[in-house]
Amino acid sequence: MAIGSENLFKEEATEEKGERARMASFIGAIAIADLVKTTLGPKGMDKILQSTGRGNSVTVTNDGATILKSLHIDNPAARVLVDISKVQDDEVGDGTTSVVVLAGELLREAEKLIAKNIHPMTIIDGYRMAAECARAALEKRARDNKADPVKFREDLLNIAMTTLSSKILAQDKLHFANLAVDAVLRLKGSGNLEAIQIIKKAGGSLKDSFLDEGFILDKKIGIGQPKRVENAKILVANTAMDTDKIKIYGARVRVDSMAKIGEIEAAEKSKMRQKVEKIIGHGINCFVNRQLIYNFPEELFADAGILAIEHADFDGIERLALVTGGEIASTFDNPESVRLGHCKLIEEIMIGEDKLIHFSGVDLGQACTIILRGASSHVLDEAERSLHDALCVLQQTVGDSRVVLGGGWPEVLMARHVDELARKTPGKKSLAIESYATALRAIPTIIADNSGLDSAELVAQLRAEHAKEDSTAGIDVILGAVGNVEKLGIFESFKVKQAVLLSATEAAEMILRVDDIIKCAPRQREDRM
Repeated sequence: MAIGSENLFKEEATEEKGERARMASFIGAIAIADLVKTTLGPKGMDKILQSTGRGNSVTVTNDGATILKSLHIDNPAARVLVDISKVQDDEVGDGTTSVVVLAGELLREAEKLIAKNIHPMTIIDGYRMAAECARAALEKRARDNKADPVKFREDLLNIAMTTLSSKILAQDKLHFANLAVDAVLRLKGSGNLEAIQIIKKAGGSLKDSFLDEGFILDKKIGIGQPKRVENAKILVANTAMDTDKIKIYGARVRVDSMAKIGEIEAAEKSKMRQKVEKIIGHGINCFVNRQLIYNFPEELFADAGILAIEHADFDGIERLALVTGGEIASTFDNPESVRLGHCKLIEEIMIGEDKLIHFSGVDLGQACTIILRGASSHVLDEAERSLHDALCVLQQTVGDSRVVLGGGWPEVLMARHVDELARKTPGKKSLAIESYATALRAIPTIIADNSGLDSAELVAQLRAEHAKEDSTAGIDVILGAVGNVEKLGIFESFKVKQAVLLSATEAAEMILRVDDIIKCAPRQREDRM
């Protein structure tokens, strides 16, 4: 006698099998792809995300990864797509929407094949063959100008402008592309994006943003302290510079006169003076602390002619230690074991209405700061996300300098080669390979739809153009026609395109393998009455 599955699981546990499980997976994944589909391309729209927590904070963005990680999703297949979007963001910085949309289109096509009674494993085999064929076709047409610095910089500039075209910075993309390329080329191939700091200051317009060589700390110089320090020796610390607190809670000190209170205060001052003398003994002329510096130690530093900066945020002091070549110290008994930071000049500067501290001539010559100006905090947050995407893509391109054309060109090129493979492949696999090509062509279709163009007409024209060998045709969304994307300067990083292709295929394959979804029963709270 067969045991029913309801006897296997606890109460409230649920199970969906076979066709129902597959349908639930497909519906969830396709719904997530449709959610972010409208943000794709240069004319993609933004989403407003409002949190239900305290403050009801609002985010306005068209970044796929930011949208998806803000959602609380119950469908397990949809979560797979959210995860690939996050990995794409961490790995290459851009293509977060494309990877989800492509995975969704692959599953949409797979759903039609399963309706024709084609086994999921046959579809997976076909998809794998198609993905390898598409990658090889793209790699063959990729170009590499690393040997020519002028052409390579032009490639980087084009990639940055293409990345920024779909963001809030699209109106000033040339200005921001130059900022991003200059910042990344300063790294001299080290790929350490920590050396590039982004500071957001509300006011002015996005066009007022600029790149500053050196490091800027968002703090003011205290009263009575030197406003300019040359050949600075900097001690970066994370230590308590307030009165040392008695650490025993509930301790009570009884005294029989006010004089005794005076003695306790004098002892505390003496202890603080000794600590300050130890710090001054390092031979420094600038002290930057993560924590507060009270008035008494601040006076002692001012008397010694030392610039003391308090309450620098943790991210700020970590980056400051990195770019000045110092280390964050907490104890000061052995001056020889503390590594000091160095820079040529520290001075106070004004940006808009605010005063900030500028460190120039730092030890890490690659360090720079990008100051973003904008109308509001929402604009600045989205501008920072956009610029961060561009910096990540440029950093990846410096590492792997191959570039490909953009504007729907890679997808139509890959689809043509995949179609050729389908014609040569016997059996049901050829249907899966054909479906893969259809899913690839969905990307230029969506870009055209989002731009308000006739997508069917444009994609048909693109296919006809790509029948010619070495075609450079893609979608020109400004003119609303098929254009030469090479002349238009629409380029993308090969590494980003490859990551989109392979990640989307793997995610679709994982969801296709599912034939059973089991939800465990929630753990019951014990009644302690």
